[in-house]
Formats: sequence, structure tokens, C-alpha cells
Amino acid sequence: MERFTFGTFALDVAERRLSRDGKDVVLPPKAYDLLVALVRRAGHLVSKRELLDAVWPDAFVEEGILAVHVSTLRKALDDDPQSAEYIQTVARSGYRFIADVHAVTTASVRERNGGGTVLPWLTPSSPEVYEHVGRGRAHLLTASRPEVPKAIAAFESAIAIDPTYAPAHAGLALACCAQAELRLVTPGDGFARARASALRALAMDPTNADAQVALGAVMFFSEWDWTGAERSLVRALELNPNHTQARVLYGRLLDALGRLDHGLEMKLRALEDDPLSPSVHLAIALSYWNQRRYDESIRWATKTLDLDPAHLMAREFLAGAYWKLGDFDRHMAENIKHAQAYGVPAEALEPVKRAYAAGGRVAIVRGALAQARSQPTFPDVQLALLHSEVGDLDAGIGCLERAIDGRDPCLVDLAVAPQWDALRADARFDACLEKMGLRRDV
Repeated sequence: MERFTFGTFALDVAERRLSRDGKDVVLPPKAYDLLVALVRRAGHLVSKRELLDAVWPDAFVEEGILAVHVSTLRKALDDDPQSAEYIQTVARSGYRFIADVHAVTTASVRERNGGGTVLPWLTPSSPEVYEHVGRGRAHLLTASRPEVPKAIAAFESAIAIDPTYAPAHAGLALACCAQAELRLVTPGDGFARARASALRALAMDPTNADAQVALGAVMFFSEWDWTGAERSLVRALELNPNHTQARVLYGRLLDALGRLDHGLEMKLRALEDDPLSPSVHLAIALSYWNQRRYDESIRWATKTLDLDPAHLMAREFLAGAYWKLGDFDRHMAENIKHAQAYGVPAEALEPVKRAYAAGGRVAIVRGALAQARSQPTFPDVQLALLHSEVGDLDAGIGCLERAIDGRDPCLVDLAVAPQWDALRADARFDACLEKMGLRRDV
């Protein structure tokens, strides 16, 4: 395991955790990656170019971003740049970590465990495994569609080097959950692979919080085992009380079960630990959406886009909120931006714009229904919503029932989400909820 101590601080690279006197110190993801790069080469000058390549390997960023994150690190470490104890600036060159750094060796871990055997799956065979796992986690934390395949590739690379390293399998499980939820693969296939990877990680290391989170996600989104999902997420938070994804997912589960205030509270606690995470901001937007506080949902979706302008799900939330507010012009504008971000050519959007100009929102819905008749694979969830919007409740309920039979992961919020309000008044809706093990709470 790759762990370091310096001063009163301890740095656990694999767990992405910095602590001081046993208490966690919260850092933005990139500031954390920068700290790892510096600590690994403690006592040596690390050039700006080397740091940019290590922290932003797949993106072009200006050198000035380094100064921003170094400033964040200094605040977290209580390090005065005028009399630096940890990070020294080397003018026009880069930075040097000057504190006395001690690597926590396998032997020292053995001593703390009373001389017991060190579990081999906690220590990878190559330092490159740490790098791939860290890179995978960084991609995954964005919760962005283009980043999820990169996360999967990074975890697969780590496993290819060392198939016995539990955190790599746990990370792959989380990435497969994201892949399935975003429909980058068939949800059934994605969640099945996630479950297998999570169980493999837990077989190697029962104390791996990431694996517990992934298992909880599978039970939540795919199996609708609400009790089992809660048990796994509670266990994950026992293992790592500041696990951002565990808190966000537990908040979503609480939302789905109708405990909306508690769900929002859990997500706000995640925000305290990771204030720059787009996925946390979007999760808060979802809470306000389920509470029907659409202005707040818009505000938090906009915050998400401020952090990640290419975040497509945030754009979907904006469009949805404007739809519920009856502002169909803005709803349409956000949908156009969303389609453009997906790469839909401008000429393909012109008929849609003309239809909206001529017949408004109703024309768009009826056009989508007509298009769906020629597409056998059109999602039943979307069909249910479209039919309900034009008042065809029989067709809407029928599509909803088929979506439930197919265990569509989008349905976990069925009991609380406002997009289902048109069908909620139908007596058959309660039977749909019962089939999922849910009940009407709002």
C-alpha cells in the first residue's frame, strides 16, 4: 500500500485520503492529485510541465492553474509560502515538497496489525497500478459521460498489471455502475459486470468501501433491493465516513424511499467533503427536483454546468425544470443545446424547431410518439412519459408496466419524481409501485 506521513499528516494514496492527527482533511480532486505528485518526489524539484502531465494527463490546461491548486494545498496544510514547511516554490521552474516524508512500509503495517500477515491484495505488484487506479477514480468523480469509458479503461489497465489488487476491481465495479446508469451499455449487462467486480473485490478485501458502494448501487438501480442497498451503503460509510459516492448514492436511495429531507441532508454532507464535484451538485439538483422546488433545481444544475460545461445530465435537469414550470421556450432551448452536445447536426434539428414554432410543445410530443412507432427499441420509460403528457393514461400505464418488467434503472425514483405526476392519479399506479416494492409517499 502506498502511504506517507509528514509532520502531523498522513496520506493514503489508494484511498485518496489526507488526514491530520487522525481527522480527514478535505481537498478538491486535482489538488489531491497534485499533492500526491509532489510527495512521491519529496526533496526533488518537480517541474511545472511534469506536474501538468501528472495531474491533467488528457487535457491541455494553462500553467496558472498550478498556482491555484498549490494555494489550496498550502491552506489545507497551514503552510505559509513566506516560510514554507511543506511546499517550496522554485521560481520559473516548479515546486519542491520539502517536509521530511516517511513511506509507510509493509513491515510497519504488519507491526500495527500485531505482526500478522499482510494481505497481498492490499499491495499491488507495481507502482503503475496506483497510477491507473488514481486516474480511474479521477475520471469517475466527474460523473460525465465522456469520462466513464476512460475510467473503465484505467481500472482495466490496473487489473491487467495486477489482477489481485482489490481496489482496482472495486473501482471497475463503480465505473460499470456509472456506465449502466448512463446507458453507455445495456443496463443489465453493465450491472451484472459491476456486481461480479464488486464481489471479487470484497472476496479479496471485505473492508473495501468502494466495493460496498458498487454492490449497493447494483442492488439499488438493478435489483430494487432497497434494504440490501441501504445495508451496503451504511457499511461503506462505516468503513469510510467521508466516502463521497456513498453519501450521494445513499441520499438518492433515501429520496427514492420518500425520505426527501434526509436524502438532501446526506448529499449536502457530501458537498462539505467535495465542494467542487459536479456529481454532488447534480445530485442536489435531483433532490430539489423530487421536492418540486424547481427554481432550486435550476440553480444547482447551473452550478453543475459552471463546474463542467459539457455535463449533459445537468442540461437534462435544466430542461426538465423549465418543462415543469411551463416555460416551454427555455425547455426547448435546453433540449436543442443537449442535442448539439450529443453531436446532432444542425440540419437535423431544423424540422424540430419548425414543428415547435408551428405547434408548440404538443407538436413535439406527438412528433416523438410518431417517430417511436417506427423504432421498436424506443425506451418504454420515455414512451410512458410521452403518452401521459398527451393524456393517454392507458398507453402510459402499459408502457410503464413494460419498463418495470425490464427493470429500467430510471424507475428508482418512481414514488417521488414529478415527471410521473400525470400517471400518479391513476389507480393502477399504486400497483406499479407495489411491483417495485415501493409505496406512495408524496
